[in-house]
Amino acid sequence: GSKPELIPTYAREVYDVSGAGDTVIAALTLALASGATMKEAAHFANTAAGVVVGKVGTATATPEEVLGYHP
Repeated sequence: GSKPELIPTYAREVYDVSGAGDTVIAALTLALASGATMKEAAHFANTAAGVVVGKVGTATATPEEVLGYHP
């Protein structure tokens, strides 16, 4: 088998975790469907989650926010 790899989280400040799991699943699925590796998709999904938890209430992450996010 392969060795597990830790994928870091990317939240700067956490205000609300509502919807973060939904964001991770959606972003992971999008990345995999677009041809990303599982590792790339996990990084992308964690980045998207980092964006939404930094907002108050249930929030969304725009493509610009995810691609331009630098914790």
